[in-house]
Order: sequence, then structure tokens, then C-alpha cells
Amino acid sequence: MKQLKTTIKSTLALTVLAASICQAQSAAQTDTVSVETLRRVGTVDEHFQSYNVEMLEVTGGKFWKPYAAIKNPSVTEKADSGSTPSGMDPSLYAYRAPLDLTNPRLRHLAAALAPAYVRASGTWANNTYFAESETPPSAPPTGFNGVLSQQQWKGLIEFSNAVDAPIVTSFATGPGVRNDKGVWSPEQAQHFLTYTQSLGGHIAAAEFMNEPTVAAMGGAPAGYDASAYGKDFKVFHTFMRKAAPKILILGPGSVGESDGAWGVGYGGLSIIATADLLKAAGPGVDAFSYHHYGAVSQRCAPMAQTTEQAALSEEWLTRTDQTLSFYQKQRDTFEPGKPMWLTEVADAACGGNPWAATFRDTFRYIDQLGRLAKQGVQVVAHNTLVASDYGLLDENTFAPKPNYWGALLWSKFMGSTVLDSGIENRAGLHTYAQCMKGTPGGVVVLAINTDVKNSQTIDLSQASQRYTLASTSDLASKNVALNGKELSLGANDELPQLSGAQTAAGNVKLEPTTITFLTLPKANNKACL
Repeated sequence: MKQLKTTIKSTLALTVLAASICQAQSAAQTDTVSVETLRRVGTVDEHFQSYNVEMLEVTGGKFWKPYAAIKNPSVTEKADSGSTPSGMDPSLYAYRAPLDLTNPRLRHLAAALAPAYVRASGTWANNTYFAESETPPSAPPTGFNGVLSQQQWKGLIEFSNAVDAPIVTSFATGPGVRNDKGVWSPEQAQHFLTYTQSLGGHIAAAEFMNEPTVAAMGGAPAGYDASAYGKDFKVFHTFMRKAAPKILILGPGSVGESDGAWGVGYGGLSIIATADLLKAAGPGVDAFSYHHYGAVSQRCAPMAQTTEQAALSEEWLTRTDQTLSFYQKQRDTFEPGKPMWLTEVADAACGGNPWAATFRDTFRYIDQLGRLAKQGVQVVAHNTLVASDYGLLDENTFAPKPNYWGALLWSKFMGSTVLDSGIENRAGLHTYAQCMKGTPGGVVVLAINTDVKNSQTIDLSQASQRYTLASTSDLASKNVALNGKELSLGANDELPQLSGAQTAAGNVKLEPTTITFLTLPKANNKACL
């Protein structure tokens, strides 16, 4: 018995020792962030944080039906003869009137995110007819599913100019723009470009087609394959270099592929491999574009690929890396050295999950920006600014959702030079660093605590101003506080003052489920001078 007690005591002692070692190792992971010497790892486009206004929002038509209407069929919206993507369930869609791009609140809140790109594209753009006169046709011509009037496109141009967001777009590529041999013809594109230029519109970049990997969903001709895409892209490339040589050509704009074990289904439609598209098209893009959805939303069940409970998990957050890894390899093989643009991304395809409008998704939103900037992605265009659950703003009132407040802080503080924070991401704590916007020598450290129970600690070499986003109640809340004060619009939709809290050098405690921007304007980091 005495020997047994001695063994138990020894075992307990070893357990305590092991725990102490683990704690020491954990503490070692929170070494001082020496902001003065953080090294530069790259730069991003000044329009890095961008957003989508779907072409369908400009024209009006059938977009993703609100969850309330799905659950309760008695909740109905205006009927419309607009089309829905091929292979998808038409009952998932409801009519949306054209977005009021003149709304003062919308423009005010969008301008606060400048500079950005506004991407007017999406699945519906592939088959949208651009009216050739001021009086648009009452119905789409043969081969098209929608009509974009000159006044509607003028409205998008005026919005773009007003909020300092140059346009990124794509062109009609369906049956209506093909010659007698079935090859893409540029007449519609030429008229579209000429009209845009006549109004002083600035198209910064353009993809040929939205998501050619799922071309059938976008209304491509029957039997469309990589070979057909290759022929089309070569015609498009020649046309663009002559008609609009200053517009960056993006491509291919793929979606649905990843290095991860998970996968996103698109209504059972087959995927045309990006490798096959690029082999057929040959080189020619100025930047390699792709899309990322780590899941499809609950609208598209049983294809749903994630849960609300997993929204802060490492498995979920790293799906961004797995998609990027796949497309970086395609870039390196077929378009080596070209910059990467993520031109469409949200929490989930099919309009976003219900929790996309809550603080829970803000962790995905901000963490995604941090990790993509660190890996060299130049532009990230969130889908969408307004429409459906994944919009940054409420589609009815244009009121900010939690992700908007995160976007506002990112826009205010994060510069174009990306630094290595010196701390490896781990479960519960993700850290990123960039030069401080508009402040030579300044540094911003972004610290995200995804742990729902435990606080985290980082050690800063200098005093900082602290800006911590937290829910006013729980992760399911749509209300967010900054340093304990709830964020809301003021009179005449004035944005609240973003006030920091002075934080001394040394240990900085990060409460559970918080997102913290730590600004150090006097860091004197040489990479930021």
C-alpha cells in the first residue's frame, strides 16, 4: 500500500510538472510583439477591402429569398418573371427591386470604406442584355435572361464615382452574344464600354465570365466546356487589349475547388476544372481571380457544409487558406507571378447563412482579411455590400450589420504594407500586423480571440490605442460595442466616433470572443516609413 501511495504521489507530481511545462510553453507563445522591428512580408492593393453589388441588384430580379419567406410560404414578395440560375431550385429565389444607389445613407456608409472596388457582376451578369438605347426593351432579347438599362448602369457609375469605388465587372457570355459558329462576339461588350466611357465611368478591371467552372449555372450554351472557353477568352483578350487597354483583365474567376477535404456542391452541376480552362485559354490575365465559399447556406440544404457552432473553429477559418492554396498552384502553373484577386467571398454561397448577419460571422470576415493579406492576395471583394444575409448592410434599411463595423475599423487603420506579427496563429488566438494607414512609421496589431471561454494575452513593446469589438450580449447578437460602447448611427446617419482606449506597454489582455485593433502610431517601424 505504501508503495502504491508513493506511485500515486509520483504520478500526480509528474502530472503537475507536465501541466507547468504546457503553461510555460503557452506563455512562450505570447512573446513580446516588438512593433519597432516587425518585418515586411508584402503589400496589398489600396482597394484591398472591396465589395460586390450584384448585377441583379442593379437591374432588379430574382435573388435569394429571405429565410422568413422560405420557412413561412405566406410571407410572399412581388412576383416576377425573372430567371434563376440553371440547376438551382427556383423556389429559393424572390423578386428584388433595383437597388436605390442614390440613397444618402447607402452612399455615406459605402464612402466610409473608401478606397474600394465595387464589383458589379455575379451569375446573372452572364446573360444580361445591355440596352442599346435610352428606352430598354420590355423583355430580354432572345438568348438573354435580363436587361440592364442605360439609366441603371449610369446609376452604378454615379455611385462608383460618389463613393470612391472604381468598378470591377464582367460581360454577357451566354447564347445571346455568340456568332453563327457559337463563339463569343464582342458587339455587346463594345457598346457597354463605349457608354461607360462616355459618362466618365472608371472600370478598373474585368473578368470575361462570372465563374466559368460552373458555366452551366451561369447560362452558358449547352455543352459548354473548357475548349469553348479557351476560344472565347482568346477573342475577349484581343478585343480588350484593343478597345480598353487600361482595364486590367482578371481571370478565370473560378469557384468550387480547394485543397481541403470539404467541398461545395452547386446543384449537382459538374465543375469544369480550372486547369483545363487555363490550358485552353493560354496566358493573358493581368491578375488571377477566384472565388471562395467555404460552404453553401442552409437555403441550399442538403448541401450545407457548416454549422453555427463551427463558425469560430480552426477547421472553418482555415478553409480560406485551402481554397487559396489550390488556386495559387493554378496561378503558379499557368500565370506565374500574377497577383491574386479574390473577387467574390462570403460566409456561404446561396445568400449566406442566418448567422452571417450576426457578430458570430465578424470573426470569419476580419480573420479572412488578415490571413489573405499576409499571403499576398491583393483584393478581397465581399459578397455583398447590401443584398441578402451576407450583406454588410441591411438590405431594407441599409443599417450597418456587425461585419460593417469590422470593415470600418479595417478601412480606418490597416495600411497597404503587411507585416509579420511574430506570433503564429493557434486555436483561440490569431494575430496579424500591418502598417498604420496614413501614419508613417505606425503599426497596427490585430488580435482576434476566438475562444468562447478563455482570455488570451499578447505582449506589446509599446503603449497603444486599443479598439476592441465585442457583442453587446452574445455571438448571435446583431449589436456590437467598441470598447464597451454600442455602435450605432447618429443624427443624419453620422458614423460614431471611433475612440481608442490608452493601453500601456506590456501584457494586453484579450477577453473571450473579441476582435481588437491595437494602433501604435509611434512604432517607428522602418518598413512603414
